[in-house]
Amino acid sequence: MSKRTKQRHSRLMTISIGLATAFVANLGHATSDIGPLPPLKFDEAKAELGKRLFFDARLSGDAAISCATCHDPEHGFSTSKALSDGYPGNKHFRNAPTMINTAYKKVWMHDGRIGTNLNDVTREMITEDYIFNMDMRIMQERLKQDSKYLEMFEAAGYGEPSNGKVRNAIPEYLKTLTSRGAPFDTGEMSEAAQRGMAIFKGKGNCMACHNTPLFSDGQSHNTGVPENFDIFRDSLRHQAFIAYNMFLGNENYMALMRDPGTHVQTHKADGSDMGKFMTPTLRELKYTQPYMHNGMLKTLEDVVEFYNNGGGEDRNKATLIKPLNLTEEEKQDLVAFLLALSGEPLTTSEHVWTSEFPNEYEAIEDWRNVPN
Repeated sequence: MSKRTKQRHSRLMTISIGLATAFVANLGHATSDIGPLPPLKFDEAKAELGKRLFFDARLSGDAAISCATCHDPEHGFSTSKALSDGYPGNKHFRNAPTMINTAYKKVWMHDGRIGTNLNDVTREMITEDYIFNMDMRIMQERLKQDSKYLEMFEAAGYGEPSNGKVRNAIPEYLKTLTSRGAPFDTGEMSEAAQRGMAIFKGKGNCMACHNTPLFSDGQSHNTGVPENFDIFRDSLRHQAFIAYNMFLGNENYMALMRDPGTHVQTHKADGSDMGKFMTPTLRELKYTQPYMHNGMLKTLEDVVEFYNNGGGEDRNKATLIKPLNLTEEEKQDLVAFLLALSGEPLTTSEHVWTSEFPNEYEAIEDWRNVPN
């Protein structure tokens, strides 16, 4: 190979790497075509530590719930419930999104309120009183009492356990949760799914919001999803909803009878941002029902019918949401394509922490009774 050819090859490699990096860095504003996700690199020792932390209930205040309580591997690292469980004594007011492929995102939460990094997402989940309700200083000391953690933190190059290292280790584990073997990625889609992809790109206009390899434009939209009034009927959910809106500065938070969505960021005086939510990924939909930020649509057939009818009723509904006039066969083909975006279940020991003991506390029925 000549010097000039080597230089040209090097430039092409740099461009290719740069494009993959740009996809991840700018996903929140990308409008590129759908396609396979670029691979993610991760540190194995740090990811293994993060995996154990993800499944360890000792990270919550009273050691009752772990990350996996709401982000269950059996349900695509999301929840089978319309509205998630929360910290004991209250409940959550939204559906838990999948953690699969979340490491590709640049904006998180249904309302997009965190746009920095997964370290900050992890911190919020651990410290919020209606989620984990944990003082991270206490969490740090709990971890120091576990000899297994001392070994794992050391092996990961972290030294002693600390809250900052926990916030780094869990995101490292999340990098391992990526789609694998989806027919869309392997080129093994059925004829129905191929027809559905044509509808997705054409008549259905799904690409307007569900673009990029993540099948999300990283933006917020109002599609008229009906409210889940269990948030207001259930006092345990409502108290968490009130606390959340009060903390984020929403006026008249006691009188709110709808989820404000991205209004918590912009606080537009005319309320035109009320009811906007971030476009979710469409990958792994096979495992993550029910759907929408509040779990109001139970099946993929319900989702397709919802959009075929032009979404729901809302004064702030995006103008691009219009009736699709799909035939029954077209709707079935579209569902087939959406299912082709799901890969192999991530439920093996490669992704789920396993122990020789029946719980994470090494055969101690109640870890709080461990003698000093």
